[in-house]
Amino acid sequence: MDKYPLGNTDIQTPPIIFGGNVFGWTLDEQESFRMLDDLLEAGFNTIDTADIYSRWVDGNEGGVSEKIIGNWMADRGVREQVNIITKVGKDMGQGHVDLTEPYILDAVEDSLKRLQIEQIDLYLSHTDDKNTPMEETLGAYQKLIEQGKVRNIGASNFSADRLKKALNISEKHDLPRYEVLQPEYNLYDRKKFENEMFPVCKEQGLGVIPYFSLGSGFLTGKYRSEDDMAGQERSDFVEKYFNERGYRILDALDDIAEKHEISQAGVALAWLINKPMVTAPIASATKEQHLEAFVEAVNVDLSDEDMQLLNEASRYKDRAIR
Repeated sequence: MDKYPLGNTDIQTPPIIFGGNVFGWTLDEQESFRMLDDLLEAGFNTIDTADIYSRWVDGNEGGVSEKIIGNWMADRGVREQVNIITKVGKDMGQGHVDLTEPYILDAVEDSLKRLQIEQIDLYLSHTDDKNTPMEETLGAYQKLIEQGKVRNIGASNFSADRLKKALNISEKHDLPRYEVLQPEYNLYDRKKFENEMFPVCKEQGLGVIPYFSLGSGFLTGKYRSEDDMAGQERSDFVEKYFNERGYRILDALDDIAEKHEISQAGVALAWLINKPMVTAPIASATKEQHLEAFVEAVNVDLSDEDMQLLNEASRYKDRAIR
């Protein structure tokens, strides 16, 4: 499988990154091991996780996803074959967002221990901490890079202005730079990235790895009404998609999926892969057959007409997007 440079980092990634939020949530450890085995066999060797996964589950204090991934890498002996992305800064019990130097230096040790590795390939600020000077946060990352505990850094859930400020501070003070952005971006959620973040990423040459690439499952086409979501783990995430624009997007996905004889999920991921500035979308799977959509997305050749149909179907009424 072809690999692509992730921004200005030294990481080469396949065109889809696996979202490890399902490990310890919708997949137990045994099921997670099988999924990870299948992923690596198929050539998808970049895994995204976070210290907070999956703290939202009753009885889960966080760190479970990292621990499962670490156990798998140790059991299979595959650390050198895998790119590990993890994140820091969200509330792990301290009651607030935290990107202070002492917190980061402690949190990285916990992540390294759970992952059973000596170095994190890409460490992300999981969300912006407006109460901590950016110089302090970036200085903490500089220490970790110098110590060999982190190779590269990136950011998630930053505004365009705050991301630009961080990049300017890095340049001014010769501090490590956020080289990768992890934004919310998919066929439905387009406006913020395309209007605000895209210009910054293009100008600065950042790698882009969108999350919620399948709209929490809506863009797979399996949820056609709110009734379909009854009892589902992701129901709270998907409610916003059930509207005229959401159904218009599903119709376009149906048409192109039928044309290419692939799944709607495969089309939705392929659309992202083909969008300017996207290095690799992040997507999760809970069943072996779900991985088929990854393979479909990598192999399908969407025409200009296909892309235009999807672009038009997903435009907002004000059409103020690229």
